[in-house]
Amino acid sequence: MSGSRQLLFGMYLDAMRMDEVIDKCRAALRTRSRLMLGVVNAAKIVNLRKDTQLRDSLIECDLLLADGQSVVWASRLFRRPLPERVAGIDIFQRLLRLANDEERSVALLGARPEILSRLEKVIAERFPKARIAYSHHGYFGAAEAVEIAAGIRDSAADILFIGMTSPLKEIFLATHAASLGVPILHGVGGSFDVMAGLTRRAPLGWQKVGMEWAYRVLLEPRRLWWRYLSTNTRFIQLTAVEAIRPARAFRHS
Repeated sequence: MSGSRQLLFGMYLDAMRMDEVIDKCRAALRTRSRLMLGVVNAAKIVNLRKDTQLRDSLIECDLLLADGQSVVWASRLFRRPLPERVAGIDIFQRLLRLANDEERSVALLGARPEILSRLEKVIAERFPKARIAYSHHGYFGAAEAVEIAAGIRDSAADILFIGMTSPLKEIFLATHAASLGVPILHGVGGSFDVMAGLTRRAPLGWQKVGMEWAYRVLLEPRRLWWRYLSTNTRFIQLTAVEAIRPARAFRHS
């Protein structure tokens, strides 16, 4: 299973466990070779069909992993199994631990300024040997992106975490990853908010049964109920189609 890839919903996903992913990251740090991590869940599987920028940026990833348990279940249904869910927020925490253990530097990009400040304090307390080489909030325009990319490059960080929503984080990486000189590149979505204490993550039991999305809806029903209803319904439809007629691999648009 290690190192294999599975074609699911038109995307090649890496059939890897968390420990294997972290081993790959450790090797990339030693050689300072680029390893861009991407994750997909049900919502991204749905959205990449209409969002070519999101799709192209995911194709560019060096490792593409199943963040959603529904994607893992679907892979087993199709007999193209992925070994386990590898959630973006869990990779985030494991890489911070790696940075702490090896005294590596990290760059942070995303969230509101006050949330980013709280996150920096949490990292300093929990991972004191992980040096924050660069930090910038996620509210910037396209004109500022080039300057931010230059700042990240000049910081010589070992790991870049991007705490922005999709497809913004994927588009930033697809546009600037080649110029950053950072070995590990990981878009972590709303993980900055979770680690900073602004948002609660679902209890472990909810995570294990693939219901983390439902916990989010309970916390923010007005904002999220329609989003998850529509994307989950569409994902079920895509799963039914994939079971009968597997999609061919997407190519760059």
